Amino acid sequence: MDIRDFFAQSAGRWFSQRTSHHLAFKQTESGKSQLTIDLLSVDDPAVIALCQQYEMDPQWAICGARVSWDGTMEWDAEKHEGSTVLVPIMGDGSTHEGKLLREMGYAEKAPVAGRFSMGSDGALTLITEYETMYSEERLWFASPNLRLRTSILKRFGGFSMASFCSEIRLGVTQPAQS
Repeated sequence: MDIRDFFAQSAGRWFSQRTSHHLAFKQTESGKSQLTIDLLSVDDPAVIALCQQYEMDPQWAICGARVSWDGTMEWDAEKHEGSTVLVPIMGDGSTHEGKLLREMGYAEKAPVAGRFSMGSDGALTLITEYETMYSEERLWFASPNLRLRTSILKRFGGFSMASFCSEIRLGVTQPAQS
């Protein structure tokens, strides 16, 4: 499996349950959200614009996706919602590792580029270094309709957090039109 296959398998509507452990505070919290992942073609205007924003040649784009979320965490009444565009960029011609461009980061609300690698086991690892923190996520499919995700988040000079998510497919989405 390469990144293109992983994105294609991820397309759809998902219910996500998350448990996060705030290690410094010795606290655990849970949350849930609805995710929608829509595939974007490499010639989609959003993919091209994101490549140009990072001064990357759009020809190196492997594929694209728009990820939208709407969720809650048990410790606050605030709704957590938003969306971002993701574009994996080939590294040395490979679709198994390279850069991952994000329209908006998850940990910090700013554009950010990270790295991706696809393992021989079909798991996708994403590493993102923000200005003030480091994030590492691992995603894999336990079955076609069950995706699992672990993540660690380390704030430089501060706290760390570890999370586990199970994501259950609720349905497929129609391919986005360019």
